[in-house]
Amino acid sequence: MTSFGYHASHEQFSPADLLQYVQAAEQAGFDAAMCSDHFHPWTQAQGNSGFAWAWLGAALQATGLSFGTVSVPGYRYHPAVLAQAAATLAFMYPGRFWLALGSGEALNETITGERWPPKPERNERLAECVEIMRALWAGETVSHRGGVVVEEATLFTRPPNPPMVVGAALTPETARWVGGWADGLITIAHPLDELKELLDGFRDSGGDKPAFLQFQLSFGDSDAQASRVAAEQWPIAMLASDVLAQLRRPEQFEAATQMLDGATVANEIPAHAQPARFVDEIGAYAELGFERIYLHNVGPDQQRFIETFGERVLPELRRVAATVG
Repeated sequence: MTSFGYHASHEQFSPADLLQYVQAAEQAGFDAAMCSDHFHPWTQAQGNSGFAWAWLGAALQATGLSFGTVSVPGYRYHPAVLAQAAATLAFMYPGRFWLALGSGEALNETITGERWPPKPERNERLAECVEIMRALWAGETVSHRGGVVVEEATLFTRPPNPPMVVGAALTPETARWVGGWADGLITIAHPLDELKELLDGFRDSGGDKPAFLQFQLSFGDSDAQASRVAAEQWPIAMLASDVLAQLRRPEQFEAATQMLDGATVANEIPAHAQPARFVDEIGAYAELGFERIYLHNVGPDQQRFIETFGERVLPELRRVAATVG
């Protein structure tokens, strides 16, 4: 049966505020949590970029929730360092941490000055890094020369069970490829027919593995205000995945989305003042068979969102999920 988590957006809120929000989410009845892992926010209006890995240790200690994050090995993070970070969290909090890996965006990964390759080459490097990380978690001493270089690396602190490795995908083609190596899938909300195609591709190559969904929404005081906030805070919802991967600065994302208004963005991100309207929209995605749906309210009033959804939306969603499950 589908469970429902809270998404903590490091682009939008300070680490201290996010720690309070995940504690509140647990108290309100959310089942799990995840967070973003950015060096830059998408836009300057979002205004934050806390270090996810420092924060995750605090969040896992402060709550009993499971946590995951989407990271990119091979650029900003060397795969051996990322493997060590994930191993430590999995060792300290058994069964509560999963790691999603993707091919990344230039926005975060080009800060080291390394060349930003095209998507096929990034996928090749991602596959290399996954093999390196799994070998390190298995206790092997790894030396490797390819897209990345590793010299005699051994992890001495390893969890009994390595973290679940989830593949991030935005297109059916990537989802089909991810199904061949990942333990699960994570994606973001698209139109239902597009998501069904993406899930079918993943399951055709990967079999019966769990799939997670990050569901963006805007909950506001009025429909108009919720739409306006969606356009201000998350205009990137309107950009194609290849554009998301290539732009390098928040200012470039602002320029690419400056002509968008609230009504346009609301076509992509549900934006309402009435909690009940979200039940049908989110419930339709639960019917596709996602194991977990992480709710990301792009608006500023996280506390009100957490309390209202805990009281009025999550119970209804669980009833919907029970009829599906």
